[in-house]
Amino acid sequence: MALVKSGWLWRQSSILRRWKRNWFVLYLDGSLVYYHDETQRDMDGRIHIKYSCRDVRAGRECRDVQPPEGKSRDCLLMVVLRDGSKTTLCAESEDDAVHWSCSKVSPSGAFSSPACPSPALSAWLQSRAAPALA
Repeated sequence: MALVKSGWLWRQSSILRRWKRNWFVLYLDGSLVYYHDETQRDMDGRIHIKYSCRDVRAGRECRDVQPPEGKSRDCLLMVVLRDGSKTTLCAESEDDAVHWSCSKVSPSGAFSSPACPSPALSAWLQSRAAPALA
C-alpha cells in the first residue's frame, strides 16, 4: 500500500481526554493508521478517511479542546466522522499541522493538496497569513 505521509502526532483519548503520542501513517487508499511507535508492529487504531470522514478542522476551529502542554492551539487537528465521533490530534508544530491537513484524503476520495486545501483550511491559512502582510 502506497504511503502518503507518516509521522508523530498527539492523539486525545476519547474517554479520559488524555494526550498520547502515536506514530501515524496516511496511506493512498485513505486509511489513517496509528501505531504505538514507528516500528508499526502494534496498531492502536485506524480511521478510514475516504469513507468515514465528514470534515477535518484545524487550529482555532477545534473548539473546546486544550492542546497538550507546551503546544499551540494552532497545532490542533480534528477529524470529524460521519457517525458524529471526533478524533482530536495535535501536531508537533503549526507547519506540521498544515502539512497533515493538506495531505489528507477528502471525503470524496480525492486528495487535498497545499495548492488546493479544503475551504476550512483555506480560511485558517488566510487568517495565519494576514498578520504577516500587515
